Amino acid sequence: MKLIAAPARLSTADADFEQKFKQRLHWSAEQDDAIEQRVKDILADVRARGDAAVLEYTARFDGVQAADMAALELTAAELQAAFDSLPAEQRDALTQAAARIRRYHEWQKTQGGQTATYRDEDGTLLGQKVTPLDRVGIYVPGGKAAYPSSVLMNALPAHVAGVGEIIMVVPTPARRDGASTGTRGERNPLVLAAAHVAGVSRAFTVGGAQAVAALAYGTATVPKVDKITGPGNAYVASAKKHVFGTVGIDMIAGPSEILVLADGSTPPDWVAMDLFSQAEHDELAQSILLCPDAAYIDAVQAAIDRLLPDMPRAEIIAKSLTGRGALILTRSMQEACDISNRIAPEHLEVSSRDPHRWEPLLRHAGAIFLGAYTSESLGDYCAGPNHVLPTSGTARFSSPLGVYDFQKRSSLIEVSEAGAQVLGRTASVLAHGEGLQAHARAAEMRLK
Repeated sequence: MKLIAAPARLSTADADFEQKFKQRLHWSAEQDDAIEQRVKDILADVRARGDAAVLEYTARFDGVQAADMAALELTAAELQAAFDSLPAEQRDALTQAAARIRRYHEWQKTQGGQTATYRDEDGTLLGQKVTPLDRVGIYVPGGKAAYPSSVLMNALPAHVAGVGEIIMVVPTPARRDGASTGTRGERNPLVLAAAHVAGVSRAFTVGGAQAVAALAYGTATVPKVDKITGPGNAYVASAKKHVFGTVGIDMIAGPSEILVLADGSTPPDWVAMDLFSQAEHDELAQSILLCPDAAYIDAVQAAIDRLLPDMPRAEIIAKSLTGRGALILTRSMQEACDISNRIAPEHLEVSSRDPHRWEPLLRHAGAIFLGAYTSESLGDYCAGPNHVLPTSGTARFSSPLGVYDFQKRSSLIEVSEAGAQVLGRTASVLAHGEGLQAHARAAEMRLK
C-alpha cells in the first residue's frame, strides 16, 4: 500500500483557522485521578464560561456581588489614589523596599542571564537567546491578611526581566460581619499602592481557583498569561498544579517554615520572636530551633511563654508551635547543619557568633539569613532578595523566585559548511543507530 503524508493545510485567512490551529496544537497527558474535584470543576467552568463563572465564584466565595468584570478591575487611577492616601511613613517604606528589591534583581539579571554566542574552530555559531515572557499573572493573597510585599516581590523581578504586561489578581472578600456589601469588598490601600509602585499593568479583585483559571485560560476580560507566580491557599496551590502545562508556574507553595540554627549567643527573646514570625501565618506553619545548648533551649522556651500572651495572633502561634514546632537539642552545630540539610527549610537563620563558619555546610534552603541581626522578617519585606521561596523540602531542587523565572532561553545554532561535514557524519551514525533514517538523511544531504 502506498503511504501518504498529509499534513494539515491551514491558512490564517480562513475563518476557522484558530479552531483548527488549536486542535492541531492540543495535546494533554493529564490523567483524571478523581482528586481535588472541586478545583477541577472550577477550572473547567471558568474555561468554558469565562467572566460569568468568575463573577459567580467571586460572589460565592468572597461575598462580593459585581454586575460585571469591570466592577472587579482596579484602575491605574485607583492604585495611584491608594498610594497617595497612605501616611508618608508607609509611602516611604514602600518606595524604599521597592528600590532595594529592584536593585537586587537588576544585579541578578547580570549574573549569566544574557543572550550570548561564540564560534568554534570550524565557524559554527553556538549560544543562547534570552527573552522575557510576554505576559505574566501574579497572585497576591488576601482575606486573612494583606500582603503588599508579595506585590513587590512578584512584579519587580518581572519588570526587571522585561515582561511586557503584568496582570495582578487579589481577592477582596467582604467582611465576615457583613458590614461590607456591594462590589467593593475589603480593598487594602497598601496592596493597591504597592501595585502602583511596582508598575502592575492591570489588576482584578478576584481570588481563589477561579482567578488562577482566568489567568491560565483567559476570559473576555482577563487576559491569558504565560506564567502564574505567587502564593495562595490550598485552592490556589491545587489550581496552579492543574493548569501547569497550559501555563508555567513558579512553584506549589506549602505552609511557611523557619529553621533557626543557634549556638546560644543570640538573646533568647530574639529567637523566640523569629519562631513566632512564621508561626503567626497559620496553624500549619512550621518553626524549628536546632541548638547544641540545652540551657539555651530552656531560655528560648521561657521567652516563648513570656512573649506569647502579648501577640495579637497568639492563638494561631500557639497552635502552630504545638502542632508542628520543635526545639531540638543537637550534639554540635555541625550536626545541626546536617539536620538542616535534611529538612531543606524555606527560611534558615544561622544565629551564631560566626555564621560564615557554618554557611559552607548548608546546602539546602530557600534563603539563608546570616547572623543574629538578620531576622527573617527583613528578608520578607525589604532586604532585596525575593521572599517567594521553595517550601516542604523542595529547596533541595528549587530556587527562590527571581528574574530567571520571567525569562526563557532559546538555543542558537548556526552550522557552517565546514562544520556540517563534521557534525553531519556524527549525526548520521547516531540517527541510524536509533532507527531514524530521515534524521540521518537530512544530515547526509549536506555532506560533500
